[in-house]
Amino acid sequence: MLRSVRSLARLTRAARVLGRHDALFPLELREEMPAILLALMPLAKLRLPWEGAREAASGEAGANAGERLASALAALGPAYIKLGQFLATRPDIIGAELADDLTSLQDKLPPFPMEEARQLIEEGLGKSVGEIFSFLSEPIAAASIAQVHRARTRASETHPAERDVAVKVLRPGIEKRFGDDLESFFWAAERIERNYAPARRLRPVEIVQTLADSVKLEMDLRLEAAAMSEMAENTAKDQGFRVPQIDWERTSKRVMTMEWIEGIPASDRDALADAGHDMKRLGCQVIQSFLLHAMRDGFFHADMHQGNLFVDAEGRLVAVDFGIMGRIGPNERRFMAEILYGLIMRDY
Repeated sequence: MLRSVRSLARLTRAARVLGRHDALFPLELREEMPAILLALMPLAKLRLPWEGAREAASGEAGANAGERLASALAALGPAYIKLGQFLATRPDIIGAELADDLTSLQDKLPPFPMEEARQLIEEGLGKSVGEIFSFLSEPIAAASIAQVHRARTRASETHPAERDVAVKVLRPGIEKRFGDDLESFFWAAERIERNYAPARRLRPVEIVQTLADSVKLEMDLRLEAAAMSEMAENTAKDQGFRVPQIDWERTSKRVMTMEWIEGIPASDRDALADAGHDMKRLGCQVIQSFLLHAMRDGFFHADMHQGNLFVDAEGRLVAVDFGIMGRIGPNERRFMAEILYGLIMRDY
């Protein structure tokens, strides 16, 4: 009973945010919605007396349904951003046009205060920041689950020279916030699947479970560090691809330290062109690297979009953010090889 009350309260708030963005149900999905939900949609747009005026989302005027949905999900916070990003990979569920609009959903949030970051680093590593690093920058990137700082290590027995590193720190209280929202997602998915037959083919509970499994891995930075170390070992002799080295001495559940990467973001086409990189060659490198990791190793980066790739001075791809990984066994690799061979040979 208490779970239902909590979930209803959270989902009501979410519905009101979606309603005020005119994104409660995208047009593509409304014909599949129960009549009672469609009838209640106007209520979600009402503003209560104690609520302040909503600031217009940047570019929201004249936006299409998918863009309004992306804006609403961003306003709702980390769990909804992740949900939107996950749905963007499932055009079979939400349609190609809506999925394409959601790909623009950026996993970016304001950073949390520097003092909190220093405290979390000290708690995670068991030493003062001054003992561990000779320099720690303000946040240089902040996403829904963690933020990243540039730092310089102090010399130690294992690393006698100072090194520039990237330090990733989990947001304070992020586990509870995601846990609360996922509880609401499960509650809603269970009832939709039980009471609304047309939605059962979409398997909403399974979708939420997949999201929950993915997020759970991202909540322990030691798992991401282990994934990076495994892929670094797998790709040590590969041409054109590399993985930053993990500093295990300065890594814990909530703090991860890795080699600092000097490179151009793969998303910055102008900078890549100015540096003389061949775009076609880089595109081939991305495809070949992904297929090589999946087919040869059975272990691959499952979130290898342009925001998670850099190009170094030697033209090599450098991957970051290993929070979402995929693993496939020998049988699955053989099936995948047969499918690819059929496509290449046009033997359908």
